[in-house]
Amino acid sequence: MSSQARTSDQKSPATVDVPIDVEYLTSTLMEMLRIPSPSGRTDAVMQAVGDHVAALGIPFDLTRRGILRATLTGRTDTVRRAVVVHADTIGLMVKRVKESGRLEVVPVGSHSARFSEGAHVTIFTDDHDRVYTGTVLPLKSSGHTFGDEIDTQGVGWPQVEIRIDEPVSSAEDVRALGVEVGDYVALDAAPQLTRRGYVKSRHLDDKAGLAACLAALKALRDAGLPLAVSAQFLVTIGEEVGFGATHGLAPDVAELVAVDNAVVAEGQNSREEMASVAMLDMTGPFDYHLSRRLHGLAREHDIPAVRDVYRHYRSDAAPALEAGIEARHALLGFGLDSSHGHERAHVDGLVALARLLVVYLQSGLTFDDWDQADAGPLADFPSRSVQPADPEPLDRTVVTD
Repeated sequence: MSSQARTSDQKSPATVDVPIDVEYLTSTLMEMLRIPSPSGRTDAVMQAVGDHVAALGIPFDLTRRGILRATLTGRTDTVRRAVVVHADTIGLMVKRVKESGRLEVVPVGSHSARFSEGAHVTIFTDDHDRVYTGTVLPLKSSGHTFGDEIDTQGVGWPQVEIRIDEPVSSAEDVRALGVEVGDYVALDAAPQLTRRGYVKSRHLDDKAGLAACLAALKALRDAGLPLAVSAQFLVTIGEEVGFGATHGLAPDVAELVAVDNAVVAEGQNSREEMASVAMLDMTGPFDYHLSRRLHGLAREHDIPAVRDVYRHYRSDAAPALEAGIEARHALLGFGLDSSHGHERAHVDGLVALARLLVVYLQSGLTFDDWDQADAGPLADFPSRSVQPADPEPLDRTVVTD
């Protein structure tokens, strides 16, 4: 089989690049951004995602915990491929109701208090009719009182508190509102779409990836394009706290592509106007063949995409592998500046990501024969023909003249 194996650089003539409905992409993005969904409180956004998937005529169900699983029927009877994106976001939780009437909070997901100072928030109590607004403030927030001390105080979650927009001055006043330890606090997204195509908002990670995925599914449906392989579209709800794609995947998935942000910062190759194919993150390298094949599909169709490597990063692919899935794994992203901070993306990058997903979902498996099963004989393993490594010389002795 090795001599006949299709490598990641070979052309895939069956794949077709089709236009992306940009209006649908941006309107869906704005809709999703305005629905608070910190990890652990995601039911509302999953209702909205389900409405979109149903409108596209794609069958789906939800797991007990709330992961959405949709099936895109292709020419295979068995689901061999999964595209995974997450709908949960970073957020906060009430740790303590202070005697002053302010709230001490801890982060849900990994993010710095530096970028929450001054943020408007929504506080959810157990009573759905009692929802409050507030602001994250440093402990010393008045320059007229503290002077230069506001510039020298520390940065961290113990250094901030939430001021509730209610007439409260004690812990008793706050509890009378129904606010308790363990209540969720959502950072308001406040999304903006600029004239130049930039999207500024909190929670573009991963609402922008979610919108790009839905736009890709719509493009496939609108064009009536056949899929070579039946695929699963999985929307997870715990990626920000590390357990996104731990369950819900079809049992015979051979390829898993996670969709998430591509870090735009000093030293990174990712750009806001482009899609990105990750080569490695903090959990290790992504699948050699699948990653290069994805980048090859981008080159083949002139989709603006780059390769990148991320240091402090993990995606839905990591928990899937940790849970024991035997599949090739890759990560596609949209360029995102100031991730988990004051985030910004560009519509062009989201369109590029959606286009790449469209051509990928039309294509066959990385190795159509070998990848049909989770194991096989060494003689059939597509190894040396596509990933050669010549042995080192037996004698490396340097002989002087």
